[in-house]
Amino acid sequence: MYLRHAPVIDRKLRFALAGCGRIATNHWQAMVEHAENVELVAACDPDPVALAAMTERSGASGFAAYGQMLAAAADLGGIDCVVLTTPSGLHPQQAIDAAGAGLHVMTEKPMATRWADGLAMVKACDEAGVRLFVVKQNRHNRSLQLLRRAIQAGRFGRIYMVTVNVFWARPQSYYDSAAWRGTWEFDGGAFMNQASHYIDLLDWLIGPVESVMAYTGTLARHIEVEDTGVAALRWRNGAMGSVNVTMLAHPKNFEGSITVLGEQGTVRIAGVAVNRIEHWEFAQGHAMDAERDAASYATASVYGHGHPLYYDNVLRTLRGQCEPDTDGREGLKSLELLVAMYRSARDGAKVNLPLDY
Repeated sequence: MYLRHAPVIDRKLRFALAGCGRIATNHWQAMVEHAENVELVAACDPDPVALAAMTERSGASGFAAYGQMLAAAADLGGIDCVVLTTPSGLHPQQAIDAAGAGLHVMTEKPMATRWADGLAMVKACDEAGVRLFVVKQNRHNRSLQLLRRAIQAGRFGRIYMVTVNVFWARPQSYYDSAAWRGTWEFDGGAFMNQASHYIDLLDWLIGPVESVMAYTGTLARHIEVEDTGVAALRWRNGAMGSVNVTMLAHPKNFEGSITVLGEQGTVRIAGVAVNRIEHWEFAQGHAMDAERDAASYATASVYGHGHPLYYDNVLRTLRGQCEPDTDGREGLKSLELLVAMYRSARDGAKVNLPLDY
């Protein structure tokens, strides 16, 4: 693709952070781990308390409004990339505005809550000649990296069935903590928000999905969107599977898992964030089997430890050393599947992929 900016090779990359809430802490910590290559020069948030907390620990300039931050880029000595950790429904316009200002964009999941908005983000960044990065940090889990290598090596033979479970706890107080949470416009439900990274695994690991049928329900929380959902899938390669998601696990986050069953292998990766290999068995041994124990790791966070590794790829991309692991087009794959699930649940019908519009 045409790029408006040459790679940055002689200085630190200068980042701006839009949104200083829950997930922003993971981004700041990732920047700290890469302090020799990146600096946070600006942050914005309409909540003065959240903004003050970020600016005090980072030294970044603070702004109450996103537009003000973009307008101040030159006065700050320039911004290379804007990181969007705002409510999901704000991502599309914020990405388009950043692209219009000539800035690269990194957006948290989901990249958008509407299919058309996701397409518009990719188009705007393409036309502006800037990068669009979509955060998919779970792909960097050692456990999932090992599973992907096994799949790519053909160790499963034909894959028959795949099951993904996301059994987490989000009490009513979580949704009540901000007006945008639990809304269709800005958040999305258990599939779109909390399970987004797990939906991403369905295509990244197994391949393109042929069709999906889904049910969603708001069983306990007082919100617009679903707190629980199930979906049945058929892949183009013939595999079948299911996704089971709820935010009603009691009394805390219980499981984030994927199980893959094939003619020559069975693997289950679980824990709260697909961080622990619980079963790893194949018909034939392989040198990679010695990596099983080291691939599991402990975490109490459903976000895992992938953000610093994701930043490593972004920084090397902006330095001209590699290509993005997950750009806008890669991000569209999981958004398309999410939209298909919601359309199926809404219409009570099977939805075929790719989407027509």
